[in-house]
Amino acid sequence: MNKFLILTAFTLLLITQVSVASYKSNKNIKQCIKQKSVTKASQCLDTIIEETDRELQTWVNNQTFNLEELAIKTGRRSALSLFKRSQNDFINYRENNCRWQYLAISPDIHASNAYKKCYILLSRDRIKELKHVAN
Repeated sequence: MNKFLILTAFTLLLITQVSVASYKSNKNIKQCIKQKSVTKASQCLDTIIEETDRELQTWVNNQTFNLEELAIKTGRRSALSLFKRSQNDFINYRENNCRWQYLAISPDIHASNAYKKCYILLSRDRIKELKHVAN
């Protein structure tokens, strides 16, 4: 029980820290796109992707932990298995959805930034979804 409380407190602290850090340092996509060069815009978007990936992974870990605890209590692991599958499906969907957008405007020099923008937006949507489930 103490292990559960400590792990829950740690998870909540980590989520709070990631959310606050993301809020403080998270540049707006529009700010990135306004950069003077495509390279600077790309680097700016890379920063947002790193921050977003960290936050998404925190929420995935949190949901996985909650479902593992539920599996221990109930003996049923189906929700955990389906969540893991849905997360893998999300990653595949995000990759393919953003890739077609990239290919649609290739060889334009802004194609990679279109991919990155798509990646960020879909990842943020997934974070919102996981936050909603957690509440």
